Amino acid sequence: MGIKLYREAVPVTMLPGIVRKTLVEGEKMMICEFTLEAGSEIPTHSHSHEQVGYILAGRLRLTIEGESRLVEPGDSYAVPPNVSHHAQVLERAIVIDTFCPPREDYR
Repeated sequence: MGIKLYREAVPVTMLPGIVRKTLVEGEKMMICEFTLEAGSEIPTHSHSHEQVGYILAGRLRLTIEGESRLVEPGDSYAVPPNVSHHAQVLERAIVIDTFCPPREDYR
């Protein structure tokens, strides 16, 4: 824990066009940065973690529990635990997500 510098975060390619950096984690939460290329898609999935996010750049069509919205820079969202969600990337995007509790698979 403690201070983790951005330049130390390791990029992980999750799917074509989707790169994750785990920026920092504590005992009860984790912050990740996602760089999403236009045309990529995060498939429908769910997990036991609460997830809140903030769009830094780009545009996405985000669907949470069947409700679709266009999200742009400055927009934010919340995904409750065990709720299905997915995203279509319309324009190269940078997204910051916080997960509670931390995701073991992202450590």
